[in-house]
Amino acid sequence: MTTLGVSFTDGALESRVAGGVDEVERQLVDAVDSPSRLVAEAASHLLTAGGKRFRPLLTMLAAEFGDPARPEVARSAVVVELTHLATLYHDDVMDEADIRRGAPSANSRWGNSVAILVGDFLFAQASDLVSDLGPDAVRIQARTFSRLVQGQIRETIGPDDDEDALEHYLGVVADKTGSLIATAARFGAMMAGAPDEVQQTLTEFGERVGAAFQLADDVIDVASETGESGKTPGTDLREGVPTLPTLIALRSTDAADDRLRTLLSKPLTDDAEHAEALTLLRAHPALDEARAYVQAEADAASALLATLPESSARAALQELCDTVATRLG
Repeated sequence: MTTLGVSFTDGALESRVAGGVDEVERQLVDAVDSPSRLVAEAASHLLTAGGKRFRPLLTMLAAEFGDPARPEVARSAVVVELTHLATLYHDDVMDEADIRRGAPSANSRWGNSVAILVGDFLFAQASDLVSDLGPDAVRIQARTFSRLVQGQIRETIGPDDDEDALEHYLGVVADKTGSLIATAARFGAMMAGAPDEVQQTLTEFGERVGAAFQLADDVIDVASETGESGKTPGTDLREGVPTLPTLIALRSTDAADDRLRTLLSKPLTDDAEHAEALTLLRAHPALDEARAYVQAEADAASALLATLPESSARAALQELCDTVATRLG
């Protein structure tokens, strides 16, 4: 079994993790159900469209440092995945997206109001489930949700006038992506009864590796050729979305980069300008600097793992770090 770069050479571990993720999937189906046909259909829309289930996988691997058979482990993973799904409904409304996971987005199918309310419904379902896991879990979930919302707000309004754009962006990635992945790892270790120091280490690991995977996508968007990454290269460039390589390039004060900075300061809807910007950015030192930053985050995550007890679960988590470097090319 290979999932997001994690291959299992330990058959017993593979069986436990696969069984845990399957149980999460069953509970997710129940959690998105509703007596209202419309709510049930809309709430299950993204669930049935698929997804990597990276967060439940991480929860199950983190649980291996305690007792992974505890029923609270799967329930906590459901809480995290419901929260993630809810954010996707809201993100699609804010981004005016038409497609999500290869299917029409909920907002394009049912309208913005329904999509927002379905996202709220999923948040409510997550809150209901986490209430059974104790006050500490409720507090962690609430604080994670707060970071998610603050990250979205910061992304929406952009950096303050006196704020560095790159530092602002890295903060947004930490809040919008790293926080929930950190909670996925934390819940797994916590619900399995792992020691406190192990819980803390896995939480920090989740934060680091989550941000690294997100930022790796920024590099891939620029560096990949058509078809390699599953999406059209330079999509973020075309839409004027700030990313790690573009923000590093915009920091340049070299007069030779004037043309690139001009191009990167706007959405590149013109095909010729888009192609020019992509060519210039691929040859610019900013791309290698972005790769180095992502690699450093992956290395930091790997260093955290080195402090954990040696096991096949730790080896599987190490593969996540290694995969970041592989994806960077």
